[in-house]
Amino acid sequence: MAKQSGLGDYFACDNSAGSLKDISNDVTNLGVNVGQNLLDITGLDKSAMERLIALGDGSFTLTGVFNASANQSHDVFKTRTGTRTVDYKVGGNVASNPYLTMECLVDSYNLSRGADGSLTWTVGLQLQSGTTPTWATV
Repeated sequence: MAKQSGLGDYFACDNSAGSLKDISNDVTNLGVNVGQNLLDITGLDKSAMERLIALGDGSFTLTGVFNASANQSHDVFKTRTGTRTVDYKVGGNVASNPYLTMECLVDSYNLSRGADGSLTWTVGLQLQSGTTPTWATV
């Protein structure tokens, strides 16, 4: 796959009832972190760090426009309990596009009203399942 922009991306998340909802139109900014913990195992006989790969991790940070319509962002995040399947597809839900899915917990759902009258939200989603997030293709 060649270089590409983030235009046309697809983002879906389960609501609290476990039903996957496409909220791509409400999301304005998205951050993905697929981290890898490293263990420091440096011995006294070394003059540089030694490390081993440890637990993997993953999270999403989202910003969006408030939308209280059924099955849209507020409906998805207003109840923070329960495990959520999260699907992110770079370039859209089209064959051969990069695809990341994780089982997550909602750690926050915050609203912000700007001086200009805008109403936006931020959401944090953290890996829950113990399964290392892995990129695949649609």
